[in-house]
Amino acid sequence: MSVPFPPMKRPLVAILRGVKPDEADGIVDVLIAAGMTAIEIPLNSPDPFRSIANAVKRAPAGVLVGAGTVLSTDDVDRLHDVGGRLLVAPNVDPQVIARAGKHGMVTMPGVFTPTEALLAARSGASSLKFFPASVLGSSGISAIRAVLAPTTVVAAVGGISEKNFAEYMKVGVHAFGMGSSLYKPGMTAADVAARAKATIEAYDQALGGN
Repeated sequence: MSVPFPPMKRPLVAILRGVKPDEADGIVDVLIAAGMTAIEIPLNSPDPFRSIANAVKRAPAGVLVGAGTVLSTDDVDRLHDVGGRLLVAPNVDPQVIARAGKHGMVTMPGVFTPTEALLAARSGASSLKFFPASVLGSSGISAIRAVLAPTTVVAAVGGISEKNFAEYMKVGVHAFGMGSSLYKPGMTAADVAARAKATIEAYDQALGGN
């Protein structure tokens, strides 16, 4: 079962790799207040499912909360149990995508080549995460997009910040995942709030120019 990527004013995923449960609440709150529409807590973070469960409770209906670095169907089931609705992976695993689809999750597997992109789309992925985008570049993503269905939602992740939105928007990429440009372990909620504000402003500015 393929779950469509939901319409979003700003399809931006905040990646909180390394966040701890006792600091996640405050950081999630400022991200939502700034206008972020999706929050990903990678499973190689400390006690990630607890952070995800708490984030799910704090997020309004229009904000997707889920996990990154999801590598197994067992992890998919655990994510479902804590209410996660977004699954992000570094790879294409058709079984993981299928299990997530059965749970009604929005999926974003990582791809780098046309083969991976087409396999992910055929497996029912909601969207494709081109990663690392900094290596592919906007021209590389644009070339692979040419062989995909026009309706395929593609996101650029890896080396993305408020400084290069416009570069990718010029080739039709409007969904992005931001990690270290938004959050690094040890940052305070105030630090993240300032970065989120700058990110939202830059996205809106770049969108207006494309």
